[in-house]
This record gives sequence, C-alpha cells and structure tokens, in this order.
Amino acid sequence: MFYAQLVKTPRCGGVIVDLMDVSGTIDAILAKKGSEIFSIWPDATVYEAIEMMDKKNVGALPVMEANHLVGMISERDYTRRVVLRGKRSREIKVAEIMSTEVTTARPQESIEECLRLMTEKHFRHLPVLDGDKVVGIISISDLVKWVIASQSAAIAHLESYIHGGYTG
Repeated sequence: MFYAQLVKTPRCGGVIVDLMDVSGTIDAILAKKGSEIFSIWPDATVYEAIEMMDKKNVGALPVMEANHLVGMISERDYTRRVVLRGKRSREIKVAEIMSTEVTTARPQESIEECLRLMTEKHFRHLPVLDGDKVVGIISISDLVKWVIASQSAAIAHLESYIHGGYTG
C-alpha cells in the first residue's frame, strides 16, 4: 500500500511527511482481482488465442501444457510476429510465436519490485507462480491501479490529519 508516515517534530509540534513508498505484495492484488486464469495450449491457432483474448478482455494469455507454463502470447506477439510478417492467424500455431523466456513473479513479491521489473524489461503481463502452479496474471494496469488507489488512501490520511484527525 502507498503510505505516508507522519512524524511529529519537536519544534512547534509540527508534522512532516517522512516517507512515501509503494508497498504491498502481489498476493494483495490477486486477492482483490480474483483467481480466474484464462490460458491457451501451444497447439491452438493464433486465431483461437486472439479470439479468447477478445472474449475475456485480456491482452495476453499464459500458454500451458500439462498444467505447466511453457510461454506467453500477447497482442504484441500477434502484431509483430503474424500481422507484420504477412502470416495467417488461422494457420499458425501459438507455439510458433509465443514468448518462451517468461519472467514470473511469486505471490510474496513486492508490488514495487514487479513494477520496476515490468518497466525495465518492457512487458505488460506477469504470470504469478506459487511453486510451479500459475495462480494469476498481473498486468501493468493492475499495478498502476493499485498505486493510484494507495496514493488516494495516503492523500485521504493526510487530509484527515490536516483537519485534526491525527492522533499520533
């Protein structure tokens, strides 16, 4: 959660904002988001994957084989590896265009770390694994929404202090 630590200063009983930080773990987002995971198999056609993404309103799907994550396919993969190369989505298999070097997170990882990782590596969807089991997918949008909600909570806390609600 984004928070502000208020610290009383000895002079004039003043208060300063000592720290503002993004905190919390991925499992907090998953708890709020829900645990439904949509996935596709490597032998499906790219058309089937894009059709599923459209129906489920998601931008990427984990590619699963025998309940194990073997890759990810995203709208970006589709546009760069099918459309721009003149291939036909009804003929090409997901396995031919999916990303196989997939960065993953654990439920206990910090939101801050995942946000940093996704920003540095330029990807928008992060599978979350508990052991070998996919327990969720976190999007950059999920992280941004969390940060915005947390900042709003911090602002409300500070406003409460300003109006006399600080009990520190």
